[in-house]
Amino acid sequence: MSRMKPLAPPLLLGFESNDSILAQIARANDGYPPYDIERLREVGDDPERLRITLAVAGFSESELDVSLQANRLVVRGRQAERADGDFLFRGIAARQFQRVFLLAEGMDVLGATLKNGLLSIDLARPEPAQVVKKINISTAQ
Repeated sequence: MSRMKPLAPPLLLGFESNDSILAQIARANDGYPPYDIERLREVGDDPERLRITLAVAGFSESELDVSLQANRLVVRGRQAERADGDFLFRGIAARQFQRVFLLAEGMDVLGATLKNGLLSIDLARPEPAQVVKKINISTAQ
């Protein structure tokens, strides 16, 4: 018995490449750091705004990297191992992470801020243009 992929035809056409992207994202996200995604209140005609907040306690701004690669928002953290100090117990390890978020077409990253160990990334989702295209039907000879 063959297993049908979630984005396989005939259900969704033209999304075959997204299947591999989803598999890659599933492997990249191991649960650390924890995060929230919230919808911010809309004001007037402004586009819908979202905020991703990651708990990155112990990371400085220089140890964090936020980048947009195609339609993927990639957040990386790299802490250097601290050799100095005479520890009696060491429970806080220097840790690296990579968290990937797949963004819908047209999503715009507005900016990122680091405050009190929380990295907040603001996004805007503009209202999609409603386009109706008439397809002419020709008769086959």
